[in-house]
Amino acid sequence: MKTAALTPESRTKALDALDASSTDGNELDVLVIGGGVTGAGVALDAVTRGLRVGLVEAQDWGSGTSSRSSKLVHGGLRYLQMLDFHLVHEALTERDLLLKRIAPHLVRPVSFLYPLEHKVWERAYVGAGVALYDTLASLAPGNRAMPWHRHLSRKGMERMFPDLRHDAAVGAVRYWDASVDDARLVSTLVRTAASYGAHVASRTQVVELTHRGTGAVNGAVLADLETGRRVTVRADQVINATGVWTEETEALADADGGLRVLASKGVHIVVPRDRIRGDVGLILQTEKSVLFVIPWSRYWVIGTTDTPWEQELQHPVATAADIDYVIDHANTVLARPLTRDDVIGTWAGLRPLLQPGTKEGTSSAKVSREHTVASPTPGLTVVAGGKLTTYRVMAVDAVDFALGGRAKQLPSITDRISLVGAEGHAVLQRQSRRIASTYGWSRAMVDHLLHRYGSLLTDITEMVDADPSLGRPLEHAPAYLRAEVAYAASHEGALHLEDVLLHRTRLVYEQSDRGLGAIEEIADLVGERLGWDDATRQAEIDSYRARCEAEEAASHETDDAGAEVARLAAEDITPLMPLGGSADGGTKPGSSPHDRGTAGPAGT
Repeated sequence: MKTAALTPESRTKALDALDASSTDGNELDVLVIGGGVTGAGVALDAVTRGLRVGLVEAQDWGSGTSSRSSKLVHGGLRYLQMLDFHLVHEALTERDLLLKRIAPHLVRPVSFLYPLEHKVWERAYVGAGVALYDTLASLAPGNRAMPWHRHLSRKGMERMFPDLRHDAAVGAVRYWDASVDDARLVSTLVRTAASYGAHVASRTQVVELTHRGTGAVNGAVLADLETGRRVTVRADQVINATGVWTEETEALADADGGLRVLASKGVHIVVPRDRIRGDVGLILQTEKSVLFVIPWSRYWVIGTTDTPWEQELQHPVATAADIDYVIDHANTVLARPLTRDDVIGTWAGLRPLLQPGTKEGTSSAKVSREHTVASPTPGLTVVAGGKLTTYRVMAVDAVDFALGGRAKQLPSITDRISLVGAEGHAVLQRQSRRIASTYGWSRAMVDHLLHRYGSLLTDITEMVDADPSLGRPLEHAPAYLRAEVAYAASHEGALHLEDVLLHRTRLVYEQSDRGLGAIEEIADLVGERLGWDDATRQAEIDSYRARCEAEEAASHETDDAGAEVARLAAEDITPLMPLGGSADGGTKPGSSPHDRGTAGPAGT
């Protein structure tokens, strides 16, 4: 299989193919709405069954919830407290599949300490729970992907995490899970689906669902947000995988049925790695949920919160109260307390919380405690809920449901499909010393590249061979090579500066200046490959600066309403069309671009 490059040209070809589906004999089997991890997983599942598939996303790939998670691939220890053994086993099976076969370059083991406050009963209680966690993981097919848990004394705990306050715990249990760059997982899923023949297009919003004479959904009208072009797609089945926008997308079907989904905000903060002395992560119980302190490359990720979200869905932000909450809870166990000055970045994401029951007239299959697949009207399948780790299971369930009886003849095979970059990754790992020597890179840089690209690292080295200047680090963001920025535009579907800074790299929160120090160099690299003129280049820079200023202002507000006003002061580089709007940006009478009922971007 040749790995597809996601480019402006490939995007245009995909839109042409989707447009051609409206002519006789070219109808798609499946149109997937939503380019987050679930939608990308659905597209890959469907196309590897031999189906004709289209995938559209109103924003950048993974720009919603799927780039704003805790970046953990895990079974969920808290579900053991709910005695939901099936769900934990399912998630742990998926975790190990990702580690061993599907995406070993992207997903890596990470260990955590569970601090204990009581010597006897708590060690026995927590130890039994973690032992069950490991046992459920061992039931997965194949060899174990993770070490067994270990009990640590206070001295052993302090050796592994010197900045854990001495009186915070009498010991700990060390256990293993995994982490992943969630946005890269999504973009890699999309590239894999495209490599198998799926027609994929970002910045493409569904503005209408079309119907057959019988009333069944049979496709959609798309708006290309880059050009204003309208495309009509015909598909035998449409699958809605739009997360917190589920109900907005369902409403386009003009049917009363569907799933109910509420948004809950989760916030994370980022602090430099040298600010906390520790070699492993921490998991801490809070009054509401759990708080993770996660080691990640050059920094620590700390989160999360869980609060109702009632504002617009596209731009959740961390408020001052959110940031203080996370800092305060982390400081309960840290020997050197954190302050606001230690925080170099934040992000906020919205969890799609599935509500009990379905709307009247909906046929559904309750396939998991966490996710449900339903059909509010013939021709339209909706999948909602779930979490990052189990995206593949959600995809299988959604495609099976959409196909009905045909699913037995075309069973899913994604448990055996490696994502692009996985095949040959182990070989390049063994060649890492030679690669470092050849290009003058540190071993840490080669490890960084292998973790991001796997065997697609050869694409990067070919670019550097052709232009050695691309082998240098960015002057003001040296954790990334110039080639990585160029590759984001030439192979990974980045269409705008923010796509590179938010999702292809994570400079928006990895540096205290949100990557603005490197913005001119990045704009030159991206603009050269996307053919920007001087005016376009400056508009992209101005847009990203405005976004950063708005998010910074929002982070000093004390509540969500004030933060929303501050964040929405910055206009989007490609504004979404209000649902029911026209090509010139008009809206329905009485609607506003920021009304929740009209601004939900179908395709997200």
